[in-house]
Amino acid sequence: MSATDQVQNLILESADFEDFLNELARFSAHQMAGDGDDALCGITLLRDRKAATIGWSSDSAREVDEIQYSLSQGPCLTAAEEEREVHVPDLLEENRWGPDYATAVASHGLRSVLSLPFTLQGEAKAALNLYSDVPRKFEGNAAARARDFTREISQALRLAVRFSLHADSASNLRATLESRTIIDIAVGIVMAQNRCSQQAAVQILTEASSNSNTKLRDIAKTLVDSVGGTGARTHYEEPGKVSQGTRS
Repeated sequence: MSATDQVQNLILESADFEDFLNELARFSAHQMAGDGDDALCGITLLRDRKAATIGWSSDSAREVDEIQYSLSQGPCLTAAEEEREVHVPDLLEENRWGPDYATAVASHGLRSVLSLPFTLQGEAKAALNLYSDVPRKFEGNAAARARDFTREISQALRLAVRFSLHADSASNLRATLESRTIIDIAVGIVMAQNRCSQQAAVQILTEASSNSNTKLRDIAKTLVDSVGGTGARTHYEEPGKVSQGTRS
């Protein structure tokens, strides 16, 4: 069975796209290890100048990927950002990203790294990151096999990443709508309390947020919770009016 057929089976058998991405990372690690060697695999997604591992073969794979994110540099970030293959033959001889990166990854017992980029539509970029505890693991035939494998699964990976982006966008949209709802309810409460216009109510909440150095959504949630609960209601004064105290 070809790698493409096996990846298609993963799509059919996975519970969701996150499960598929993790299974794909595990499958990739197994395909690239060979000869009984251990190998790790992570799939990095770079979007809006932020990087995240969206699929990993093990917790260790995710941890070594995140070392690069904390340092804002490393082979997988370079591969994704510049859309080119990046090879680290031996971490003990590596200094392209300073001593901190190589030392931190090598402390996990790893010696070699190969990052292979995927070109995605839009602003998002991605890379397949392979790690081995064997120095110079991804050279010669192993490197060629990795390139062939990456090309073979590229369509499935691009599809999965695309769905991941849509899911992330949907999640952000839900969060935005929920936040907007809370703020709208708080505006209505302030309008009723102060018998003021919507614009004035928004100004009251905005000034309360600025004066207390608190996010507008948190200010709104506190107000909504206090009105809906059993505690005292929070009353926000309209600018320029004399305080009338907290209403019961």
